[in-house]
Amino acid sequence: MAPNIKYSVSKEDHLKAIFHLQQEQGMVTTNALAAALQTRPASVTDMLKKLKEQKLLNYERYKGFKLNNEGRKAAVQIIRKHRLWEYFLVKKLQFGWDEVHEIAEELEHVGSRKLIDRLDAFLGFPEADPHGDPIPDSQGRLPVRRQVSLSQLPLGKTVQVSGVASQTPEMLEVLQYNHIQLGTRLEIRKKFPFDDSLEVKVRNRPPVTLSAQVAKNVLVNDDEPQTERR
Repeated sequence: MAPNIKYSVSKEDHLKAIFHLQQEQGMVTTNALAAALQTRPASVTDMLKKLKEQKLLNYERYKGFKLNNEGRKAAVQIIRKHRLWEYFLVKKLQFGWDEVHEIAEELEHVGSRKLIDRLDAFLGFPEADPHGDPIPDSQGRLPVRRQVSLSQLPLGKTVQVSGVASQTPEMLEVLQYNHIQLGTRLEIRKKFPFDDSLEVKVRNRPPVTLSAQVAKNVLVNDDEPQTERR
């Protein structure tokens, strides 16, 4: 179990952002992190020095940096809190899935490990948040689901929505307008080569056309879930 160490809000934001970036890029650059946090590279450099002093990340000259094992443990616990709060807000307080991210951004900095463990138990140990992202367990193990985007699938394929890659309020609004949410079953009826848009059929509803951008961000299960162990 990761120790219940309290970091500043800024440090937690940096740890979480580095974790997400290194999942996509491997080594992370100062400029990429500054862009993700919408801040100046000089501010990021100062924080990186502090995180390195606390032995939370590794740095390779000319390549960039990434979290070490301790840094990853800390980041995963922050992500766990964020996703549990999102689940709570949607399932227990009936917030819309497009309303909860900013609130969870604040709640994720609550430091009590005991509170989060009890919240997890109260919610029945959910495996995924309202957007389909896996929720780490109390040991920091992160379930891994092999997912593909709707745009990668052949015609006639019937699939079940399991996640959303882009979770901006605008994207979630489009999906909600078209009655698409987690668990929705879709059939891919037609592909339009002109703009790569898709016509899909949602059960008991007329077919709808999704733009290429929307289709790329709708994720479906490619395989049975596995568990990442590190």
